[in-house]
Amino acid sequence: MTVVTKEPTPPASQPEYLPSLRQRLIVRPELGAAIGALVVFVFFSTITNEFLSPAGVANWLDDASTLGIMAIAVALLMIGGEFDLSAGVMTASTALVTALLAVQLGWNVWFALAASLVFALAVGALNGWVVMRTGLPSFIVTLGTFLALQGLNLGVTRLVTGTVQVSGMRSADGYESAGWVFASTTDIGDAHIQASVIWWIVLTAIAALVLMRTRFGNWVFAVGGSMPSARAVGVPAMRTKILLFMTTAFAAWVVGACTLLRFTSVQANQGVGLEFQYIIAAVVGGCLLTGGFGSVVGAAIGALIFGMARQGIVYANWNSDWFMLFLGILLLAAVLVNNAFKKQAERVRR
Repeated sequence: MTVVTKEPTPPASQPEYLPSLRQRLIVRPELGAAIGALVVFVFFSTITNEFLSPAGVANWLDDASTLGIMAIAVALLMIGGEFDLSAGVMTASTALVTALLAVQLGWNVWFALAASLVFALAVGALNGWVVMRTGLPSFIVTLGTFLALQGLNLGVTRLVTGTVQVSGMRSADGYESAGWVFASTTDIGDAHIQASVIWWIVLTAIAALVLMRTRFGNWVFAVGGSMPSARAVGVPAMRTKILLFMTTAFAAWVVGACTLLRFTSVQANQGVGLEFQYIIAAVVGGCLLTGGFGSVVGAAIGALIFGMARQGIVYANWNSDWFMLFLGILLLAAVLVNNAFKKQAERVRR
């Protein structure tokens, strides 16, 4: 007698967990900034017609662009758990190095730009090295760099030129080609888009790709979240943080070059105080002050909110003093929203 055995039916596979649209949105740090940008855009579009005119759009994009270039670099550094208070004055330092070499010493503008880039990267690397080797808070280290650069800018400029300004870039050799790269305009209809806007968009795309799609991006989140844990799994913490400080210095060089070649002059005290606006834009974009969480796209949107609000207030014929009130409210709201979003994101990821 033949016994026929029946193969056991395999258990039905468990359905994969698919997060809902709401859950997918909550884990995005830039969500709050995107909502805020939409609110600001709708508000000023409603109360003034100039805001949506081609010239108006070009103006608030221009206003946001240099802030946005710095904000994305500062956001990367903040995600890595550090601050750079020398970022604002560095924009003036790099522009002054370029201008002094090109105008006073007769260098070709491109060689002067290369020298100022080396200077910027060296200062950024020094900031990162001192922070990592001494264990001092980056707030203190970069505050010292801020003061040193501010004094150096004023002292050297006054010594060489007798004033606190360097001008005459237009007559320097190589100005035309360098100006095309850093200070040209692109006409889109009736809107005149500055080169700094193109730099802003391109650098935001590159930074977002690096942060979200590369090993270095994972290292940035790791060292910002927990340095001991990052080191325990083999993350090169010192190299990562030094590179982040150098990235901030590079962004300052780009902003300095765009500003110098556009206006053909630079003031020794230029950029002082703007470092706080860079940090605010990054916080508005979803970065936490404690590190390990944030978005460069959100930082770019945070800068866009700045540009729209600043120009919107002008078009609405309001007193510009109201902008500082707007910044204060925006910062407090962003911190509260970011903390809430982070808690929600941690629940979703569990």
